[in-house]
Amino acid sequence: MSEDLKKAAALAALELVRPGMRLGLGTGSTAKHFVDGLGAKVAAGLKVICVATSEATQAQAEGLSIPMSTLDETLELDLTIDGADEIDSALRLIKGGGAALLREKIVAAASKRMIVIADTGKQVETLGRFPLPIEVVPFGLEATRRAVAAAVASSGASGELKLRKRPDGSTLLTDGGHYILDAHLGRIELPEVLALALNQVPGVVEHGLFLGLATAAFLAGADGVRVLGDPAVERR
Repeated sequence: MSEDLKKAAALAALELVRPGMRLGLGTGSTAKHFVDGLGAKVAAGLKVICVATSEATQAQAEGLSIPMSTLDETLELDLTIDGADEIDSALRLIKGGGAALLREKIVAAASKRMIVIADTGKQVETLGRFPLPIEVVPFGLEATRRAVAAAVASSGASGELKLRKRPDGSTLLTDGGHYILDAHLGRIELPEVLALALNQVPGVVEHGLFLGLATAAFLAGADGVRVLGDPAVERR
């Protein structure tokens, strides 16, 4: 059922795509459905140009013959469609479960609109149930970990920081060659305060709090797809 809901949200968002658009393609299981649907439209003649948020999405899109670009060539995007690990009623997100948060945030920030696609189970009253990914450079990991813990505490949150591992036990590396610390906080009462504190830690490349980036969300449930926000509104 969950995959059906993800696909329903993705296909609803696909209706926003118009010929000639410059699109950001998200990463993850829900975004994968969107890319598949877009590939079918491209095969039927739709003309778009796209930028991927991960190597995995890049490979998927190229396999579907979707025209691809980069942010160096295509500086501003009309629309980015991406999933989320959590979303609240103010369209604040936690992202990074797929370890692509850095590129996802860069692409989202370069877009006039960012539409989230997810099932209704991803909506929460308070962010933090999903562990917050924090991307860090490998150099000075323990010093960075201590500074991150202090930043978390300064925001009023608390919880364990775990270095993300691969299934074989090796340390996960992002597409950018970085590590991820997952902060198991339970609740993030002041996400803006935490985001600011993390931004000031040397060694932190990016974090999974996406604040002020999403402009709308398509949330699929048993009763259909519900829209949060206005999909037509641009951020700037």
